[in-house]
Amino acid sequence: MALIDLESIPGLPLDDEGPVFRAPWEAQAFALAVKLQEQGLFSWQEWAEQMHASIEAARATGDPDLGNTYYEHWVAALEALVAAKGLANEDLLGQHRDVIRREHQKLHSH
Repeated sequence: MALIDLESIPGLPLDDEGPVFRAPWEAQAFALAVKLQEQGLFSWQEWAEQMHASIEAARATGDPDLGNTYYEHWVAALEALVAAKGLANEDLLGQHRDVIRREHQKLHSH
C-alpha cells in the first residue's frame, strides 16, 4: 500500500490528526479516492494535478474559494479521473452526484 502524500493534495483541510470533514459524504469521497489510488487506478501525482484543475475551474466560474466547497472540488476531481480511466459511465456518476447534492443540501439547510 502506498502512503498518502497529504502535502501534495492542494488545499486539503487538515488538523493535527489528519483530514478534516464537515459531513459524512466528504469522508466517503476522501476514502473512495484513497481506495482507488491504493488499487493503482491513479497516482497521487495524477490526483493532485486533477484537484488543482478542478479548483481552478471552479475559481474561473466564480467560486470564492472560502474553503467550504473544497470537497465539491474533490468530487469533481474524482469524477474526472474515474471518467478518464473508464471506470464508470455518466449514469452511474450522475446517481452518485445526486446523493452528494442531497447530503450537501441537508448540511446547509440547518
